[in-house]
Amino acid sequence: MTTFDFPALAEELLPSVIAAGAVELRHHAAGVAVERKPDSSPVTAADREAEALVLEGLRAAAPEVPVVAEESVAAGDVPLKGSAYFLVDPLDGTREFIKGSGEFTVNIGLVVDGVPVFGMIYAPVIRALFVTLGAGRAVEAAIAADERAPGLADRPLRALATRQPDFDALTVVTSRSHRAASVEAFLEGYAVAEIRRHGSSLKFCQIARGDADFYVRLGPTNEWDTAAGQAILAAAGGRVTTLDGAPLTYGNTPDMINPPFVAWGRDPIAPRKR
Repeated sequence: MTTFDFPALAEELLPSVIAAGAVELRHHAAGVAVERKPDSSPVTAADREAEALVLEGLRAAAPEVPVVAEESVAAGDVPLKGSAYFLVDPLDGTREFIKGSGEFTVNIGLVVDGVPVFGMIYAPVIRALFVTLGAGRAVEAAIAADERAPGLADRPLRALATRQPDFDALTVVTSRSHRAASVEAFLEGYAVAEIRRHGSSLKFCQIARGDADFYVRLGPTNEWDTAAGQAILAAAGGRVTTLDGAPLTYGNTPDMINPPFVAWGRDPIAPRKR
């Protein structure tokens, strides 16, 4: 497996990620014109400007590693992927962004041999950065988007760790923008005490923090939607599986669309009833 120095990578990428967040905050405050991509999903100038900043940071930090970025792919730029490649969603939660919600993020994931091993997620509105710094080590840091020289070395870091679920009172996170009857049917098999609805990759971060037990997504997602969150959650003690319990892996299909999956805080939980 290709090896990377995750703390060094995080430090090198941080300025471009924070700058992308600042661009998004500026557009968020001013309002944006919405366009439609060929698949009818929305896109804004903030998506494109943020992606350009992140790509610049990746070229400087790891020029030898291919980058698959959402807006570049939409424009027809799909690089040849090797055993290691980055996945970028420059503005995850575009629908929430357009609605004026603060639940949007900048996502960078690194996949090696089909497995997300490094993730960086920045939520500029709540000034929260989530990042993997090694195998079994994920942290959260508070960083404002207007910081001139953001860094992690001398900053307080909160270790992320998933929690042991209470099988009689589970907390579940679901999508705010993608509500489906199939998800409600899936949850009928569990003793759910609370459902929290969130946009973007913050759903993974909620579980990694130990604030929720699992997140189920039965509709289509792209690899760049999930790679960063999956890497962070795995480092915090969680797992992401397909519905049959197999690990969610990457690079399996040309269109980079994930199958239905569940992000678990610990091991998969068997349903009690149907």
